[in-house]
Amino acid sequence: MNTSKSSVKNGYYPLLLDIARKPCIVLGGGKVAERKVKMLLRFDAKVKLISPDVTNTLRLLAQKGKIDIVGRQYRTTDLRNVSLVFAATDDEKTNNKIRDDARLRNIPVNVVDNPDLCDFIVPSIIKKGPLVIAISTSGVLPLLSKKLRKEIDAVVTKDYIRYADTIGKFRKYIINHIEDKKVRRDMMKRIGMMSMEELNSMGLKEIKRMFLQSGI
Repeated sequence: MNTSKSSVKNGYYPLLLDIARKPCIVLGGGKVAERKVKMLLRFDAKVKLISPDVTNTLRLLAQKGKIDIVGRQYRTTDLRNVSLVFAATDDEKTNNKIRDDARLRNIPVNVVDNPDLCDFIVPSIIKKGPLVIAISTSGVLPLLSKKLRKEIDAVVTKDYIRYADTIGKFRKYIINHIEDKKVRRDMMKRIGMMSMEELNSMGLKEIKRMFLQSGI
């Protein structure tokens, strides 16, 4: 099957970026900007929004101290000390200006609904506890990403969340308390052979006790 170069931008590298407490800026105050802000807040970003007009939801978030709002048009100086930029204004010329300014400063920029102008695109995201699942069609068909997100979201139940949380804490425990890497690998290998249902029924304390009693 041949894929047209015009339909797929072969340059997106999937990664998970730590943006907790890092400054991210959203330019625009409409519903699209609102969605970007809400997602950034789910990952504990420090969000500043710049727009002369904002939605009631954005205004309420600012009143609660969750975001900062600057009620004016974009200025180039707004990009000082910023980690990520989202251009979500309804003016193409302004979005292009934001894109150019960000790239001059080597700041990753996302221009909403225009993948050709983006350094990164935002996938459909499932976030449940420590589990984060990102789905993308490389900007070709966002509708499919949303469809897959709904289907996968229905499969990822609370049992998976509990399993990830419990075994994640156990892994951290053995990393901090067991120096021998081979022993740690053997422990995690044994964990991997056990069912999620069995481990969830035990809990973290019982899992620790099981390994201590076995001498592993």
